[in-house]
Amino acid sequence: MYFFLLNLSVIDLGSISTIVPKSMANSLWDSRAISYSGCAAQIFCFLFSITAEYSLLTIMSYDRYVAICKPLHYGTLLGSRACVHMAAAAWATGFLTALLHTANTFSLPLCKGNALGHFFCEIPQILKLSCSHSYLRELGLLAFIGFLVLGCFVFIVVSYVQIFRAVLRIPSEQGRHKAFSTCLPHLAVVSLFFSTAMFAYLKPPSVSSPILDLVVSVVYSLVPPAVNPLIYSMRNQELKDALRKLLQYSLLQVNKFHGISLGLQ
Repeated sequence: MYFFLLNLSVIDLGSISTIVPKSMANSLWDSRAISYSGCAAQIFCFLFSITAEYSLLTIMSYDRYVAICKPLHYGTLLGSRACVHMAAAAWATGFLTALLHTANTFSLPLCKGNALGHFFCEIPQILKLSCSHSYLRELGLLAFIGFLVLGCFVFIVVSYVQIFRAVLRIPSEQGRHKAFSTCLPHLAVVSLFFSTAMFAYLKPPSVSSPILDLVVSVVYSLVPPAVNPLIYSMRNQELKDALRKLLQYSLLQVNKFHGISLGLQ
C-alpha cells in the first residue's frame, strides 16, 4: 500500500506542478500568455498525471480487495515484482494516453483565434478553436477513453462491494474498524476525483458558463492532488494528535483574545 502511495504522491506533485507555477507567474506578471509549445507541454503533462493517477487508484482498489478479501494470498498476488509491474503499467498508460491526445489535438488547424478563456490549456478549450472536421477524431478518442474510464469505475465499485461484504462478516468490531480505516481513505480520494472530473466534463450545456467552468476546473485539477496527502495522512496517529493539539491551541488563543477584548470594554 505504501509503495502505491509513494507513486500517487509523485503523480499528485507532478499534477499540481503542471498548472500552478505558470498560473502564479501569469498572476504576478499580470499576463495571460502561454507559448504554443508551452500549451502542448501543459496538456501532455496534465493528461499524463490524471491518467496515471486514475490507473493507480484502480490498482489500489485491487490492492485493498486482495488485502481484505484474500489476505492469505496477498504475498503471492501482490509481491514486490507484481507491484512494480502494476505501477509501471499505470505510468505507461498515462504516458501513451497523453502522447496520443496531445499529438492528435495539436495536429488540428486552429483558425478561431488564440484566446482560450481558461487559466490553463485543456483539450475541450483547444477544440473550440478548431475549424476543421478533424476534431471529430479527437472526440472519438475521448469517447474511447471514456469507455475505459467507465470500465475502471465499474471495477472499483465491484471491488468495494466485495470488500464491504467481507468486512461486514468480520465478527469483531475492532476488526471491522481496522478494515474500514484501511479502505475509507482510498474511497474518499476516488470519490473526490470522480465527482469533480465527471461534473467538469459531463455537466449539461444549460448549466455551463465561463465562471462555472473556471471554478469546476480549479476544483477537479487542483483540489484532489492537494487533499490526497491529508486524507491518507489521517491514518497516522501522530498526525491526528498534532492536529488535535493545534486545534486546542487555536481555540485557547481565540478564547484569550475574546477575554481581553471584553476586559477592555
